[in-house]
Amino acid sequence: MNDTSFPVTTPIAELRLAGLQRSVEGRLLVDDVSTSIPRAEIVAITGPSGAGKSTLIRLVNRLDEPTSGTVYIGGSDYRKLPPTALRQTVGMVMQSANLFAGSVADNVGFGPAQRRQVLKREEIEGLLAKVGLSGYASQDVSTLSGGEAQRVSFARMLANRPRILLLDEPTSALDEKSSRTIEDLVLKVTEEDGVTCLIVTHSAAQALRLAKRTMFMSGGKLLSIGPTEEILHAHGSV
Repeated sequence: MNDTSFPVTTPIAELRLAGLQRSVEGRLLVDDVSTSIPRAEIVAITGPSGAGKSTLIRLVNRLDEPTSGTVYIGGSDYRKLPPTALRQTVGMVMQSANLFAGSVADNVGFGPAQRRQVLKREEIEGLLAKVGLSGYASQDVSTLSGGEAQRVSFARMLANRPRILLLDEPTSALDEKSSRTIEDLVLKVTEEDGVTCLIVTHSAAQALRLAKRTMFMSGGKLLSIGPTEEILHAHGSV
């Protein structure tokens, strides 16, 4: 009997970083970073201050431009996407909520409004329910606590239906209870919506709670990536 070989197909990564580099005035902030992340995975990014962690995720949605290298989303080069479409596909939540003056509903509906789409009231309520803020639509953002404001920023990001979520120390300014609420939300979004997530964190405990894999950066380089506990132990974080 003849031995028939079948080709082995490898699933296309939802997010692939290919030789990403950023140099500013001769200083390498991110130095030749390459890795692949499948759909619905949460990957933590750790390392010392100044390691290039925040710059790396800013490159992923072109808030900063790479000096060389590129990013592939579902196998397609992200340079083919207009910046507005890219930032709809790749959502980002910073350390602070950065809400603008007005109501919670105004903030949640902002992204779709830029594309001349109006979210219905029930759609806004549904997004707020998802982040644990049912009934907050009419509330002025100036009255929100830090944790509530951060959850509104998540709802605003989710209104764009992103495939990829970038989080830059999203709980660093929050108390423990609010931090856990945000972590639960991240887990819920990745599980229910299949969103892929990169989270920059200085907290080893947070990385262990959220991410199966962790990237460790130093001096702009990706030094290692692997199971979170192994990476944290290897670099003396736990």
